[in-house]
Amino acid sequence: MSAQNSAGIQTLLDAEREAQKIVQQAREYRTKRIRDAKAEAQKEIEEYKSQKEDEFKKFETEHSSGYKKAEEDANKEAEVKLQEIQDAGKNKGSKVVEDLIYALSDVKPEPSEKILVK
Repeated sequence: MSAQNSAGIQTLLDAEREAQKIVQQAREYRTKRIRDAKAEAQKEIEEYKSQKEDEFKKFETEHSSGYKKAEEDANKEAEVKLQEIQDAGKNKGSKVVEDLIYALSDVKPEPSEKILVK
């Protein structure tokens, strides 16, 4: 009976080792699948990120030209206004200086209303 028990125990040990191998293979397979899934997800993330960056660059290119045109128009308008101011200064500058000198030299002192005796 002991030989039969020994053979039965040996069979159980062999079955346990086989079960451990199967469990180990399942763990390795699961770990590999997880790594593959992470790599695939990372790849998809990079593709999505690249796609969105391309869309943003396209959007930026399409819409920045409008800002450049608006900036150029504003600069042209500012140049025109500046030229108008300079022309007005050249044309009326001497008259303004004369009026200032006249106002400073033609002083007519008047007492303040607060000082007047009533």
